[in-house]
Parts: sequence; structure tokens; C-alpha cells
Amino acid sequence: MLFQSRSLQTQIPSTSYHVDCFRPSKYDIAHSYTELRYGARRKGHRALQKDADSVQKLRDCDVIELQTFLHAHRMREDRRDQEGPGLVYLVGTGPGDPGLLTLRAAQLMHVADVVLYDRLVSDDILKLVNPGARMVYVGKEAGLHTRSQDEIHTLLLAFAEAGATVLRLKGGDPYVFGRGGEEVQFLSSKGIKVHCVPGITAAAGICAELGIPMTHRGVATSARFLTGHSREGGEQLLEGQISGAGAEPNTTLIVYMGLQTLPVLQQQLIANGMPASMPAVAVERGTTQDQRVVFSTLEELPNRTAHAKLKSPTLLIIGEVVALAPGWAEWQAQQKPLMWVADRIGNQQPVLLPLAGR
Repeated sequence: MLFQSRSLQTQIPSTSYHVDCFRPSKYDIAHSYTELRYGARRKGHRALQKDADSVQKLRDCDVIELQTFLHAHRMREDRRDQEGPGLVYLVGTGPGDPGLLTLRAAQLMHVADVVLYDRLVSDDILKLVNPGARMVYVGKEAGLHTRSQDEIHTLLLAFAEAGATVLRLKGGDPYVFGRGGEEVQFLSSKGIKVHCVPGITAAAGICAELGIPMTHRGVATSARFLTGHSREGGEQLLEGQISGAGAEPNTTLIVYMGLQTLPVLQQQLIANGMPASMPAVAVERGTTQDQRVVFSTLEELPNRTAHAKLKSPTLLIIGEVVALAPGWAEWQAQQKPLMWVADRIGNQQPVLLPLAGR
């Protein structure tokens, strides 16, 4: 099979290599790419060589996606005479619930030519994309990157320079631990126009879902966003981020990508003066039908999340405001030997389900 159907594209990551004995070479594709970018009269050897070098950086499966777009683009009469690059829209899709998409994001999904989407973009959201759009999966998770960041940059540039309207779909908000700034900087340096469409970040969506105000008069006067993961290593990063955080009782701490480094986070917060009894909550796949919620004290949070076998993506919220959530009072009312997980069922209130004894 040379090309994936639209329905399969939303389900199967574009990571496999397609086999086709009659597929044009990368140089042939680069020739078409140059012709479309510059027009028949303006193309030259330097431009062709530059584009050939760029296409060579792409994987075979990505070259096929580019080839297919070039063919479809050439067939569209309304763009036959168009010259110049297309546009890239950096779009935040929110925490997962399609109902939390912005109107602008939904509008752009209907007109996109090419969509590069991340792992955290849900299937329900992908179903809203224009059926004729080319879908390219570029998701990442710890220890497994289907595309490097450089490859993602090259793909965005290649499709944009070929005249496509490119949608770069990211979970949450592109500018909150989403590497959106890096992609904007790269494309802008190449002369590509980029428009950013904000999304509801996970912290806002999950806090609203659970009834946790990030700030509350007399309880929390500020909120602080941290990340538990970085290129240099999460433990070293946390050490620099939370220095003195334990001595800020009026601050709500919200940790993205912090599940793997949670034991270190807990130890450092307590060492910096945060009470071991501080209310906390861990939320896996917040706002979706697969949401799982573990309430706990800071002291017990690593053990409770491990017992519940929470997986990424999980958001951590630590602070006195957690005690304002209805789920916290229900958890507190239960006997200490039991651990409780709140599952989201449709639009109803969370239902508490007892797990096996500790």
C-alpha cells in the first residue's frame, strides 16, 4: 500500500517505511518541489540543489507525503499560478476534550492541506480535520521520538515552501512546555509566516474539571508552572526550579511531565520546607473520558501514583487549593488504608472507586 487512507491516517502513526518499486527518487521530487516553489522560468541549479539537500534529510515515508501533496497541489486549478510559500498555523488543541477547542482551531482544521500532529492530540479532535488533508504523525514520548525536532522543522518548512496551508497541532497550549517557540523561530528565520492559535493549557482545563482554583483569596496568591522533564535531565532541572518553593505556602505548584521525577520532586519540596501533609493531586489524561485522578498528601503522592499505575500524560497539582476540590473532601472522608481514584464519567461528577489495600 503506497498511501494511507484518511481514516487510517488518524489511527496509525506515519512511522513505517512504504515500499514502492516505481517511486520517484528524492532528486525527482526535489525537482518538482523547486518547480512549484519558484516557477518554471525562475528555477535554477542552485535552488534545485538546495531543495534536493533539504529533501534528503527527510525519511522515505515523509518524502512520500511530500510527493503526494505536490501532485495534488499541481492538480488544483486555483493554485496553478500561485507562487511563494504557504502559511503555518501553530494550533493548541487544549487538554483533550474536543469541547474545549477554540473556534479558531476548529475553523483552521477544516481548511488545512497538511497536518502535523502530536501524541497528545486525541482521536476525537483529529476527526474534525478536513478529510482531504495529509496527516503526518510526529508524536514524542519519553524514550521514543517518531521524529526528531530537526525533522519536524524540515517537514514544516518543506510543506510550507511548497505552498501548503500547514497545521501544526499540539496538545494544550503551544507556548506552555510545547516547544512552540522553537518552531516559530526556525520558520521565521526561513521567511515562513507563522500564526499561533492558543489552546487551553492542561493546568487550566484540569483545574476547572476538578473544581480547583489555581488562585484563591486567602489561600493562594500565585501559581507556578514547572516541568519535570528536560534535555539535560529532569532531576537537575527540578533542583533549580523548586529552590525555595517549599517556603511559599501561598503558591500553587503545577508540574507538567513530572511523573517519572515525582519521588525527587517530593523529596526536594519537603527539604525546602513544604509540609509533608500538603494537599496534592495527580491527573492522568485530564478532561478526557480516560481521566484518572489520585488525591493524596505530598508525602504519600509517589506511592499512591505508583499503586494506581498512572501513566503519561499526568499533571501534578500541589498546594492548599487542592483541598477546595469536592473530590478532596470525599477522599478525606474515606478510611486511611484505602486509596481512591476518581474516574470521569461523561459530564457527571467524579465517582470514587476503591482500589486494593495498600
